[in-house]
Amino acid sequence: MTTARLIIAVVSTLVEEFALYAIWRWLLPEFDIYVPMWVLVAVMIAWAVFAVTNFIFATRVLRRQALVGLPTMVGMKGKARSLLNPEGQVMIKGERWGAKSIDGDVDVGEAVTVVGQDGLQLIVRRSGTGNMKAPGNNATR
Repeated sequence: MTTARLIIAVVSTLVEEFALYAIWRWLLPEFDIYVPMWVLVAVMIAWAVFAVTNFIFATRVLRRQALVGLPTMVGMKGKARSLLNPEGQVMIKGERWGAKSIDGDVDVGEAVTVVGQDGLQLIVRRSGTGNMKAPGNNATR
């Protein structure tokens, strides 16, 4: 995929460079605007540097793996949407999740912190209660 993007980037940059030359050579003289050749060369070099920088930046961004899903939820804070006795639902970042409390019963509206996961269920404890890690409960099954 990177090779195809590189080819497209090179071809599009060449087309853009030719468009700059065409404007300099044929369009500007029609309006009695004359720009020295060194200005054209400087603009073309600046445009090429911009195109290369843009390609490098975009390639790095596209290669980066997006961190989403359950593993990124550890440490997030939310509120209990239902009684956790010990299982129920919590609201974290505007999403409702199934959760299991390791601190016993958690009342509706009480603040919780995610300490792990068990399958698709979050493991939570009351916010501000001691150790943030739940031993043995943060492995994906």
